[in-house]
Amino acid sequence: MDAAYLSALSALAGSVVGGLTTGLGTWLSQREQVKAGQLAHDLSRREELFRDFIVGASNAYGEALMSDKPQIQELIALYAMISRMRVLCSSQVVGSAEKIMVTITDTYAAPNRTIPELREVMKGGAGIDALKDFAEAARAELRTYSSLRTT
Repeated sequence: MDAAYLSALSALAGSVVGGLTTGLGTWLSQREQVKAGQLAHDLSRREELFRDFIVGASNAYGEALMSDKPQIQELIALYAMISRMRVLCSSQVVGSAEKIMVTITDTYAAPNRTIPELREVMKGGAGIDALKDFAEAARAELRTYSSLRTT
């Protein structure tokens, strides 16, 4: 083979290899960026869902302490959030949320509390923080997803 052809083929092969390497590097980089963006989006969705559930469940629990007439729309909204959690979250988070719903419905069935009774319960610390287990499970799950995002 002529030296000129060999030189031309070598240059062409070098260009092809360089182009493929650059293209592959760009593709891998974009793939990692998309993956990181998806994890950030999933984390944000969970944070929003947990926040909404905590606010809604707190309101419903407070209402249940003072009344025996459940606000059906609030309870349905909470059950809808739990269903979303079943899709997005771990079974520990879902189980904690379901326990809160049982606590809320049981509280509606219990005698209404007066302000002095609530004050005594708060002083004793027993039974007033119905969302503690849920908050801890949610925090653990958010930490897990945060660590996935940074690795």
